[in-house]
Amino acid sequence: MVRLVIAALLALTAASLLLGPAGFSVPDAGIFWQLRVPRTGLALLVGAGLGVAGAALQGALRNKLADPGFLGVGGCAALGAVGVFYWGIAAAFPPALPLGGLAGAAIGCAVLLSVFARAGTGPGLILAGVAVSALASAVLALVLSAAPNPFALYEITFWLMGGVADRGLPQLALATPPVVLGCLLLLRLGPSLDALSLGEDTAASLGPPAGPTLTWLVLGVSLAVGAGAAVAGGIGFVGLVVPNLLRPVVGERPGALLWPSLVGGGALLLAADILARAAVLLLPLAAAPPLGVLTALLGAPFLIIAARRVAP
Repeated sequence: MVRLVIAALLALTAASLLLGPAGFSVPDAGIFWQLRVPRTGLALLVGAGLGVAGAALQGALRNKLADPGFLGVGGCAALGAVGVFYWGIAAAFPPALPLGGLAGAAIGCAVLLSVFARAGTGPGLILAGVAVSALASAVLALVLSAAPNPFALYEITFWLMGGVADRGLPQLALATPPVVLGCLLLLRLGPSLDALSLGEDTAASLGPPAGPTLTWLVLGVSLAVGAGAAVAGGIGFVGLVVPNLLRPVVGERPGALLWPSLVGGGALLLAADILARAAVLLLPLAAAPPLGVLTALLGAPFLIIAARRVAP
């Protein structure tokens, strides 16, 4: 199984590096390093962060429908990037866009931790995440309604749809450290998440209380998801779908699901990006569909099937 996953990931990586507007071809060095390597790397990086974050949240909250978007950090990252768009800073200084997203994610994480600090429980974390997400959505809607001109509104809306196209090596270099750090923090929580899956009272009797574990969880998810959203925009459903697809194969134990979800998230988002590029070659489309829209179209049917299964 492990060999099959690795082989599939290598095949997807090769396909992403070779697929261009005219089909599969070997590009020149400039196109390869400036366009295809960053696009492939970001798809793997952002997908891995979303996958492991979703698995960790589902294990900690004992809810198979938990999604990294619950915490609202991705929305805060989008709000920070949109603010840079709105004030025209991105036009004068392009690296300000991901930096604004990172700043928004950091602020969202700080607010989330400050609200969560009083409760220190799973339900408290959910309520804090809903509050932060609602606040970010409201401010984002206000900013969009006050966009200075239609062209700015179009650019903001297109970026919010999510994607890894037109990103370069600077964006990849900027997002890699926080996403990798966030993934490492989540991966080391495996034993604590296994204990939390038995209930917070049982987890406290087996080791540390739930509060510190959930705090590290928030920090890890904020780094892995927030940094990804800062450079790739809003990409949903990956963190929800991947753990549920792998659970029948790996098992129910949250700690055992972290590594497979990390690899599976990267593979799924890379496959979705390849599908988006291939759609232009196979269908009468003027441009590739936004990656965030495509993952939502693929993930929504899964959510409907999951809801039907849990219905009485």
